[in-house]
Amino acid sequence: MKIGEYIKETKGEMKHVTWPSKKQTINYSSLVVGVSVVTALVLAVIDNVFSLGLGSILGN
Repeated sequence: MKIGEYIKETKGEMKHVTWPSKKQTINYSSLVVGVSVVTALVLAVIDNVFSLGLGSILGN
């Protein structure tokens, strides 16, 4: 396949894509950030609990 043909077919396929609205994009981005923050907090708490537990077992 030649480069020109590839670009032409890609442009044609891009016309069939349904893009999200600005509001949907903001909502989805906010959801991703929110889930990431919650996941980070949960992992931090679990890490802290394991660190304290291991520290008490080892007597540190």
